Amino acid sequence: MNQYETVFILTPVLSDVQMKEAVEKFKGILTAEGAEIINEENWGLKKLAYPIQKKSTGFYQLVEFKAEPQVIEKLEINFRRDERVIRFLTFRMDKYAAEYAAKRRNVKSTKKED
Repeated sequence: MNQYETVFILTPVLSDVQMKEAVEKFKGILTAEGAEIINEENWGLKKLAYPIQKKSTGFYQLVEFKAEPQVIEKLEINFRRDERVIRFLTFRMDKYAAEYAAKRRNVKSTKKED
């Protein structure tokens, strides 16, 4: 199993409930395919570097998971089919990226406890 990280941007016209529903849909696809979700972060509504589909903002979401390579193909097909997703990027993390992500999670969790 490889470790992956995917960031996707949802259209800003969604309500909070619709945004959470979309995120749950993609997490459901991952778990149904046997992926293990390690971390999930909602980065919120952010300004885009350039307009996409005449939109200048979007809801950013990060999901870190372990899965087999064929799961990525199914996930990305679903990203392309869903009109709520305006951009997405998935990449396989090497051991250094995975170590960095683990350190970053630990730093965030210690800051929340303070």
